Amino acid sequence: MKTYLRLLSFAKPIEKYAIPYILCTLVTVFFGTLNLALLMPLLNTLFLKDGGSTKLVKPDHWFDLIDQFNYFAQQLNEQFGPYGTLQRVLIVIVVSVFLSNMFRYLAQRIMENLRIHTLLNLRKTVFNNVMDLHVGYFNNQRKGDIISKIASDVQVVQFSVTATLQVVFKEPLQLLFYIIWLFGISYKLTFFAILVIPVSAFFISLIVRRLKQQATEAQQVYGKMISYLDEALSGIKIIKAFNATSYVKNRFHEENVYYSKIGRRMARRQQLSSPVSELLGVLMVAVLVLYGGHLVLSGSEELSAASFITYIAMFSQVMRPAKAITDSFSNIHSGIAAGERVLDLIDEKPAIIDAPNAVVLHDFKDSICFEHVNFAYQDKKVLDDICFEVPKGKTVALVGPSGGGKSTLMDLLPRFQEVQSGSLLIDGIDIKDIQVDSLRRLMGTVNQESILFNDTIFNNIAFGVQNATLEEVQAAAKIANAHEFIENTVEGYYTNIGDRGVKLSGGQRQRICIARAVLKNPPILLLDEATSALDTESEKLVQDALNKLMHSRTTLVIAHRLSTIQSADMIVVLDNGKIVEQGNHFDLMAKCGLYKRLVDMQQFEEV
Repeated sequence: MKTYLRLLSFAKPIEKYAIPYILCTLVTVFFGTLNLALLMPLLNTLFLKDGGSTKLVKPDHWFDLIDQFNYFAQQLNEQFGPYGTLQRVLIVIVVSVFLSNMFRYLAQRIMENLRIHTLLNLRKTVFNNVMDLHVGYFNNQRKGDIISKIASDVQVVQFSVTATLQVVFKEPLQLLFYIIWLFGISYKLTFFAILVIPVSAFFISLIVRRLKQQATEAQQVYGKMISYLDEALSGIKIIKAFNATSYVKNRFHEENVYYSKIGRRMARRQQLSSPVSELLGVLMVAVLVLYGGHLVLSGSEELSAASFITYIAMFSQVMRPAKAITDSFSNIHSGIAAGERVLDLIDEKPAIIDAPNAVVLHDFKDSICFEHVNFAYQDKKVLDDICFEVPKGKTVALVGPSGGGKSTLMDLLPRFQEVQSGSLLIDGIDIKDIQVDSLRRLMGTVNQESILFNDTIFNNIAFGVQNATLEEVQAAAKIANAHEFIENTVEGYYTNIGDRGVKLSGGQRQRICIARAVLKNPPILLLDEATSALDTESEKLVQDALNKLMHSRTTLVIAHRLSTIQSADMIVVLDNGKIVEQGNHFDLMAKCGLYKRLVDMQQFEEV
């Protein structure tokens, strides 16, 4: 119940929809019940052509509706005759049906607006929270599972919750109206029927008991399937290159089969509740017909033939809202299971947040300073007592064997990861005391992997820069040595580059990323092996673009090819998370340490 109410909170302001829905539903239920109640005067008109042998007296109370209807039919019969009475009773029934259906339509429209409003708020909240989570969170999560929660689970929640809300209000109200009328027709029959209803509810509860557990498992398996799908589409070249198509197909098929099995189990239970409730309803009607028929045939004054037929017609409708309620209990389990997964994602708190009195940095003035910085992934220490300084306008290169902690060290600056002990200072201010947005505004990043979006070249270069003009984008592209190849594309700067820039070569993609960093014009540059994945010709073009970008900026660069960073102001050599050497190229070569060995190895490989 707690989960349901919390999911319902995303429908706020719910009163905007609830009040008109309640009013429309009240009118719908009233006239819907009235349609059946009007059967009694209709039947009396058809079966008793003379209006009946007993003269009816006008009821004393307006709420005694059954006697009011019978008296109304008798008066019409006396005034207009049987056929005239039949005409007028039918007109009243048609008007009642029209009003019932019109207000039912309005209630459904209001509920649909509530459903869409809830979906909008829920999906917005989930996506916003995912975007606010720190980068490290995604290293431990399946992307497909997150996509499943935002897309599939939210869809299940909004249909289940709003549909249940509709059933919870309308159907019990409809049931109440029917029972009131049934008591008015025959309290003996109604008391007898009420005693049997709990038996039906008990059998239904046995059927739907395990649905929530199965629904939770189904959502988890579906998330894994989406993960496999995402991995298959992203790595299609590798899959085909390694002849692993059959393996990938089988892996997806196994999850698909398992998901189908769970779906069949759930369907069996959900679909069993409807025929069981219907069978129980028919049994109840059969028993009531037997008992009521005995009263009519024995000449009891309590129940006339017309009243009995009306009673059976109305009681048969009682099972419809009762059945809807039991079906909603079957469906709500799927919604609650999906809702718990969605709420888990909403409740996930970002590990990196702004301090209460965070400072807003407008520019970079002096230096970046690492003071005894330590960092570990769980129990594995990655950075150990890192100490060095990057003065403004200088270029510092990070080199060393793979797994030495270079990329992790780079991730600490924009706070993709958080320093666990020690201090990382910018202009003497600990970055934990700096507002994250203002900190990242000072930095431009170019990674080894060219991260581009399925959009135009213009929008990729102008990404994150509002109101950028074509002239500004072109100027950035020229600095990045990208203008010439962009002009040669089909639509120039407005050419769509496909998913992750698939329509461009590796060097072209990297130059687009450099142009994006140029347009941002940050005082601090973070270059993470920006040329390592390129061929010689592309590397030369990209390196030339990087040199232009690095000019007069403070740069922290991770270099795979050491020949590209020999002119760096300082080179920091990392090994197993520790700084083993630091200095310029000539100083480190003279020391004959790890750096020299790395340079010699690369020169040997090139030869």
